[in-house]
Amino acid sequence: MAESIYEVAGGDDTFLQLAHAWHARCVEDPVVSHAFSHGFHAEHTQRLAAYWAQALGGPQRYSNSMSNESDVVRMHSGNGEHLEMDERAIDCFAQALDDVGLTRDARLASSLMAYFRWSTQTMASYPHSKDDVPSGLAFAYWSWDGPVASD
Repeated sequence: MAESIYEVAGGDDTFLQLAHAWHARCVEDPVVSHAFSHGFHAEHTQRLAAYWAQALGGPQRYSNSMSNESDVVRMHSGNGEHLEMDERAIDCFAQALDDVGLTRDARLASSLMAYFRWSTQTMASYPHSKDDVPSGLAFAYWSWDGPVASD
């Protein structure tokens, strides 16, 4: 059986490092920092790491004990279109991958970038209102081959 992206990346510790690096890059960016200007959950990076880990083949810690896909999408909805911010957040992610050494494996880095771009687009699906996000969205999983059937 092929190893998941989660396993190849290095598991929970790596995703926590990545979440910290990405968050730090975002709050330093003059455009992306706006997304965090109104505050964020005290355990933002831990929750983000758990979300990414689950999405990429790790334990279902996020959906089992933290939140669900509809709530995550709602949190990112109703803010209008923000293409420049999204692109800059993607750039921050690319830099964060390098910060934690995940660019040494080209296949892994490419898969992580493809996931993050896809996830960013998914989170931007409801620009007009949080109320447009349906309840019961299936968790969004990603594999080496792209999006996979959700639970």
